[in-house]
Amino acid sequence: MISRLGKAMLGKYLWVTNSFSCGLLLGVGDGIQQCIEREISGEKERLYDWKRTGQMFIVGLSQGPPHHIWYTQLDVVFPKRNFSTVCYKILADQIIAAPLFAMTFFIGMALVQGKGLSAGVEEFKKKFLALYMFDWCFWPPVQSINFMWIPAQYRVIYINIATVFWDVYLSYIKFYDQPRPKKP
Repeated sequence: MISRLGKAMLGKYLWVTNSFSCGLLLGVGDGIQQCIEREISGEKERLYDWKRTGQMFIVGLSQGPPHHIWYTQLDVVFPKRNFSTVCYKILADQIIAAPLFAMTFFIGMALVQGKGLSAGVEEFKKKFLALYMFDWCFWPPVQSINFMWIPAQYRVIYINIATVFWDVYLSYIKFYDQPRPKKP
């Protein structure tokens, strides 16, 4: 039974697995970042912000289907695994997907925080350059491994594992300039 469930979740229902793992890992990344913030600040009274992690989880869930579709279609458009094809995939990922996913992240977070669309757009404008510069350092090496050697059905899962590290940074970039809850 477990074998059939596993095959279904990595086959017919891969988009569900990819969506859930995007949400889960964005929440995990936020949890790690909150622990880092607490240690660096030395504020042992700082509360863990479960609402913040929940919001990151929800936005992560919303990112799963577009990521699934993007990588599936990228393989349709660029089916080979040779060097030039991998370079095209990485460029497409960096030039098209990275800005789009960054924008939907900031807008999604603003919406789940009740701040509205315009606040999300403004935060995207303010923080995009720092995010995008780090994106260019982090993702091309990760994606070169992904596109060369990882089988298609495992790509989003592989990316989600790499994303834990990315999500720690994403949580930092999202929340570095916002107040933290403290014990009453």
